[in-house]
Amino acid sequence: MASLRTRWLLPAAALVSVATAATAEAVTGDVIYFTGYTVVCAAAWWAALRQAGPGERWPWLLIAVAQTFWLAGDLVSSAAFRFFPYWDPTGWMDAPWLAGYLALGTGIMLMARLRARGQLREPLLDMLTLTTAVTIGMWWLLVAPALEASGGLYTAGIALDAGYMLGDVLITAAVLLLVLSPGRRSAPTGLLVTAACLRLVTDLGYAVLPHLGVAMESLASLGGLVLFGNSLMVITALHPGRAELIRPNPRTRTLHPARLVFLGLALLTAPAVAVAQGSGPQAQRIALLVATVAASAFILARFAGAVREQERAERLLAYQASYDPLTGLANRRTITGRLDACSAGDVLLYLDLDGFKAVNDTYGHDAGDALLVEVARRLRAAVREDDLVVRLGGDEFALLCPQASVHTDVIPLAERVLDAIAEPIGYDGHELRVGTSIGIAVVDETTTPGDLVRKADAAMYEAKRDGRGRWVLAGPPPKPAPLSLAG
Repeated sequence: MASLRTRWLLPAAALVSVATAATAEAVTGDVIYFTGYTVVCAAAWWAALRQAGPGERWPWLLIAVAQTFWLAGDLVSSAAFRFFPYWDPTGWMDAPWLAGYLALGTGIMLMARLRARGQLREPLLDMLTLTTAVTIGMWWLLVAPALEASGGLYTAGIALDAGYMLGDVLITAAVLLLVLSPGRRSAPTGLLVTAACLRLVTDLGYAVLPHLGVAMESLASLGGLVLFGNSLMVITALHPGRAELIRPNPRTRTLHPARLVFLGLALLTAPAVAVAQGSGPQAQRIALLVATVAASAFILARFAGAVREQERAERLLAYQASYDPLTGLANRRTITGRLDACSAGDVLLYLDLDGFKAVNDTYGHDAGDALLVEVARRLRAAVREDDLVVRLGGDEFALLCPQASVHTDVIPLAERVLDAIAEPIGYDGHELRVGTSIGIAVVDETTTPGDLVRKADAAMYEAKRDGRGRWVLAGPPPKPAPLSLAG
């Protein structure tokens, strides 16, 4: 239902925005714009108050507040233009507009904070680097020319220009922090980032186009773009996958090449502006800029190499902590984490080899190791693509099968495993033979990880008592016992 709603909202918002832009200078344009924007604000408040849990509500509330402030500023501006042509609305319309920037920037930053949960230091440093460069560029492009024209005097108009520039910088910083923080980046992230970028593009249009000879009346058509960007923010709030913007995600350490490019551009912003505004022969200034670019490239290359080396070391340590060195299967630590995330319908198969000690005693530990490696290979071949194969230690294994049907998936899997492991294994001219006993437990609405392990463990021992080389499906959970994955 929610996905269908967001699917038709996007073309509807685009249609209303195009209609607004096409009729921008007429009263009809105002009617379409304010009707559409009122619907947008109402939807923003509905999404914040009705769809979010108490701990997730603040970012969406701040987005709704931002939309309301911007609508109030637009109403004051339109009323002054249509009905009070001799009244200067400066301040009356600017105060709610600037407050909207503050609310939106704070809301997006709060999303990034919720999403990162203790992993914000590196994204924060990158964001500050890029935001500093954006601030330098915006000041040079938007404020410096007006300040030069006024002879260095800070007029009210320049102060307002600086205020809007800071608002844009705040939104830019918030979006960068969200994008650089770890987590999934699917449709909701794309919608919100696009919406914020449209806000920045329209602000630059309002600031730069008049200096390029575009009449102020012609800028009214940008209102359609403003409405579409604001609509995207609310569509994000209504999207069924919006939780990716605020839910914590696993720590990621990969340094994306795009991040290096942007950091390099940020480092070059100040030198580029200084060279452009500097004195001296042009050839000398260009040579200085080229040298700065080369030095920055070498520094970034050295930085990237050090980070890549650290990432490789961390990945190796993570692998060693999560996987069995002999068989390459996931280990006890890995399945413990997966058990905590189990849901109704998941199934655990607990395996203990029959006759493994005799192989070790007769042929030696090297033969036992070779047998375990071959058993691991056969287990991998028997399971489904999404199933997790684990070596718990010694001759004990486990299979965790998410959302598996007992009769169509799990029992046939258990039969395949019994047949596969019973096949003889060749080693140094000998045939090694073992079997396995399997206990099966199914997760229901009341099953805890401890219950699941205890049930599967008890079923496995029942299979051994019944003659080995068979599987047993667990019944009701046994009496509580300490959580253990040992047989």
